[in-house]
Amino acid sequence: MKRLSICWIIGCFLGLVACKPEVPARAELGETDVFPDYREVTVPVNMAPPNFKLVDQQLQGITRLKTMNRELIIAADQGTFNLPETDWKVLSQDAQGKQIDVTVYFREPQSDWKQMSFPIYVSRDSVDAYLVYRRIFPGYRMWNEMGIYQRCVENYVEKSVLNNQSTNNSCMNCHAFCGRQGERMLFHQRGSHNGTYLIDHRQVKKIVLERDGKPASFVYPYWHPSGRYVAFSTNETHQDFHISDNNRIEVYDVESDVLIYDTEKERVLSSPLLASKACYETFPAFTPDGNYLLFCSADSVCMPENYRDVRYSLLRIAFDPEDGSIGTQVDTLYNAREAGRSVKFPRVSPDGKLLLYTVSDYGNFSIWHRDADLHMLDLSTGVIDSLPEVNSPDVESYHSWSGNSRWFVFSSRRDDGLFTRPYLVHVDERGQCGKPFLLPQVSPDYYERSLFSFNVPEFIQTPILISKERLVKASRKEEVMTIKRIEGI
Repeated sequence: MKRLSICWIIGCFLGLVACKPEVPARAELGETDVFPDYREVTVPVNMAPPNFKLVDQQLQGITRLKTMNRELIIAADQGTFNLPETDWKVLSQDAQGKQIDVTVYFREPQSDWKQMSFPIYVSRDSVDAYLVYRRIFPGYRMWNEMGIYQRCVENYVEKSVLNNQSTNNSCMNCHAFCGRQGERMLFHQRGSHNGTYLIDHRQVKKIVLERDGKPASFVYPYWHPSGRYVAFSTNETHQDFHISDNNRIEVYDVESDVLIYDTEKERVLSSPLLASKACYETFPAFTPDGNYLLFCSADSVCMPENYRDVRYSLLRIAFDPEDGSIGTQVDTLYNAREAGRSVKFPRVSPDGKLLLYTVSDYGNFSIWHRDADLHMLDLSTGVIDSLPEVNSPDVESYHSWSGNSRWFVFSSRRDDGLFTRPYLVHVDERGQCGKPFLLPQVSPDYYERSLFSFNVPEFIQTPILISKERLVKASRKEEVMTIKRIEGI
């Protein structure tokens, strides 16, 4: 019996050895497309495996990933290379600060092998562990199936934070986090559960805004680093359609202001410099030190007739977190009149050195503008980088920094012009950006098979604590705090 067991173990071992693929002894140099394109990208050491596939799935394939001390060889499964998580972790740990040399062998059936080699650079800079986004159909009407989701970047685990099938198909949007911590967040709901939901660990408070006796909505949010204040815009937004234009849809504001909510005193603050009838003010963002508020402002015009004339400048105003007082003058960081383009989504890196923002030819709803690009301003030198290595011929729009200022994620439609997908970029100590790459998924077919866009990608360092059931229960409660007075205007 013991002899049979030993023979069985030896047989299994030999079978495993026989199943391990071998790289071809001879292979000519060649080129073939892979998706997602992870060639020559810089990835974080703590990222999930970047599974990829041969675009021509009629090809047979073998890939070898090699570091100084490790090697992994995998045969393609119907054109797909699935990298085991444990093996990838060992490889990436070994390659920190260096690279993984990848060789892809491919051939048509019964043909000679060819090979293509490229590096994947592994940074010692880790990325925030979680990414939160809204999944929604990419059109303008199919919003009855959407949700806010949390994805662990270190593996492929995705969690539903809240979806609108549990809330009478209400629209939900604009999630934001305090200090990149999942414990404190907010989001908006529209429709029968209308309101802004402020979450502190497992406690939920719903607030609504009234202006001049009429319902109004908080829209684009940004937390103050202290956690006491949240800056919002309040926008009256309209939507029209192009008959013949490079852009399908036009979304624009006919009125917008910037307000600041004080969570401790439950009051709303503003200033004539943040809420003027002569201008559209929107997209607020505090600086990391909390002493300034950035926002975008454009001259108000007759809409929609003059929608192409609307261009937003980037302004800065002082803010005192001790008492919530707002400065009496604004500084211009980006002058739309001089530049001839329109800026939105200003985001300062957590270390305070770089300012990342979106520019387009006009307007403020960049996700529908194919000319929208990302630019980056060095705050110490004033030099603007147009980021040619990051941008594409299609849309680049919303973006979010990782807590160590070494990574940012942005939404892009570069793959097909329709679906918005999350791309990650490394930023080195000199402020130079690497090649963007898609957030890895278990299957390289995931994005092509998905009918959803990924909107408002936000990095967080700790997971969201509150349960979906608690949020659904809170949305159904009638208890709500209504704010009717705005101090300062």
